[in-house]
Amino acid sequence: MLVRDAMSTVVLTVGPAHTLRQAAALMSARRVGAAIVHDPDAGGIGILTERDILNSVGLGQNPDTERIHAHTTNDVVFCMPTWTLEEAARAMAHGGFRHLIVLDGGEPAGIVSVRDVIRCWVGTRAPEPV
Repeated sequence: MLVRDAMSTVVLTVGPAHTLRQAAALMSARRVGAAIVHDPDAGGIGILTERDILNSVGLGQNPDTERIHAHTTNDVVFCMPTWTLEEAARAMAHGGFRHLIVLDGGEPAGIVSVRDVIRCWVGTRAPEPV
């Protein structure tokens, strides 16, 4: 199976000036663990994950005043829709993260998560005998 078979094509995109609370509310409402951050001033495309928000709150920072730009990962590992799920899983395991932004023609086409990969792998394997 390929990344294009597993990825979410409807993604949440936020701006760098949003607060962490705004991002958390949007992520919660959409039931997603990551958002693409579009920030032309910081080099283009970044990612904000639920872990970034959790780390900020854990440090005692105020989610109503903390801006996304201070918590965005801009050194993003991207994948292509034509990658195999094994390649995507290997990249996530190697990098220690759970989401990959999928680029197609240099533009975001979706996000693939560990959950997406597992869902595909479990759905394609024969059930275990009980």
